[in-house]
Amino acid sequence: MNRFFVGPSDIGTDTIEITDRNDIKHISKVLRLRAGDELEISDSVKFEYAAKIISANQSSILLKILDKQGFAREPEIKVTLYQGLPKLGKMDSIIQKSVELGVHSIVPVFTARSVVMEKQDFEKKLKRWNKISAEAVKQCKRGVVPEVRDVTNFNEMISELNRYDLALLPYEDEENTSIKNALKDLKNPVKKIALIIGPEGGFSKDEARMVVDGGGVSVSLGKTILRTETAGPAALAMIMYELELQ
Repeated sequence: MNRFFVGPSDIGTDTIEITDRNDIKHISKVLRLRAGDELEISDSVKFEYAAKIISANQSSILLKILDKQGFAREPEIKVTLYQGLPKLGKMDSIIQKSVELGVHSIVPVFTARSVVMEKQDFEKKLKRWNKISAEAVKQCKRGVVPEVRDVTNFNEMISELNRYDLALLPYEDEENTSIKNALKDLKNPVKKIALIIGPEGGFSKDEARMVVDGGGVSVSLGKTILRTETAGPAALAMIMYELELQ
């Protein structure tokens, strides 16, 4: 069943109204759904619904609520991926796979070894990246669309680390602590995690030291060195396996 997103204000006691023009076009023209057909709806905050189309026109689609449930597929662990900016074509794949694996939000970061170093024309890129996130959510049927936040710099990222219960730095030179052990050895429950991934070429030694000095934990992801587009999703999958799956 196809899934669409609305705001809480679009949901009444017994009905839901879809007013987004792109969604109306997709439902009516692409999917060719009509009165009596059913959809899945998320309020983007807490609840998801099974609903049946009552009527449709060019300005809105009205649905009758059939069932209401709390989100079934949203992770309790909220992982923010701080992704060192790679060559821009790689961000699309990183976003898509990270959303499918349960990321809460994504922050592109300028680092010393980022190939792209000028904050130009990122407004259009952010719109595309957030669209990729929204499409990935529909495919995997999560309840919330993870936000791809505005591009930040390395120092600004460091200043945000105290917002998290745990900050993990997968680092190719780490020889003592694996991500497995770091997660198993946690003394207290964690709900918010920062996952910090370098661009092509990884982090410089000074950057790695700054993350650790800022409260981050340097970890190894294994014996092989992963590409930047692989490292984030791989680490995210490891986190979800250890802390989320029951």
